[in-house]
Amino acid sequence: MMKILAIDTSNEACSAALLVNQAVDQQFEIAPRRHGELILVMMQRLLEQAGLELRDLDALAFGCGPGSFTGVRISTSVIQGAAFGAELPVVPISTLAAIAQGQFRREGHRRLLAALDARMDEVYWGCYEVGEDNLVELCRAEEVCPPERVEPPPGPGWQGVGPGWGIHGDVLANRIGSALEGANPNGVCESRDIALLAAAELAAGRWVPAEQAIPVYLRDQVTRVAKA
Repeated sequence: MMKILAIDTSNEACSAALLVNQAVDQQFEIAPRRHGELILVMMQRLLEQAGLELRDLDALAFGCGPGSFTGVRISTSVIQGAAFGAELPVVPISTLAAIAQGQFRREGHRRLLAALDARMDEVYWGCYEVGEDNLVELCRAEEVCPPERVEPPPGPGWQGVGPGWGIHGDVLANRIGSALEGANPNGVCESRDIALLAAAELAAGRWVPAEQAIPVYLRDQVTRVAKA
């Protein structure tokens, strides 16, 4: 019976989820700038409700980015500390993948274009298709770029998802054209979807030790360089 505790603080939502076998219990709150105070409480509450301790788990998982730089650092540091203390493996999961997985869970779309606002007039962009196991699979490397330069996906029947569509939706829709069927800008990263993806990764042996659980920013430059 697989037991995984997953967390995400990568954007405005803060969440933790406990997967035990195929059942998932989640704590979720939209709480900008309160992730640090909430996430440990959420984790502890889930464990207590299940009658478990950290050392009873098989692994920990977290949304490793992209997203808010501060938020991604919070989840990374929390998961590293917990994993070191309990000597548990860690499964990093892309926040874009989790956003796509959540849209499939809610509405069944199988071709998904996940977008987050990356600021500086750019988007974080991921193209996913749902496989036979009902889990999203990356079609091509995730990227960060201006919305008018995202690479259109192959074929028809794509669904946009993620807050990036709320900010850059018109530009993205124009770029994708008739291949786009619709978009849900309210779809956010949830730990329940991280946990599900992490279970498959763990079963396949794709995990890292705590010290290798690092953020994925997709870019190193986080502020504009002033012109001389």
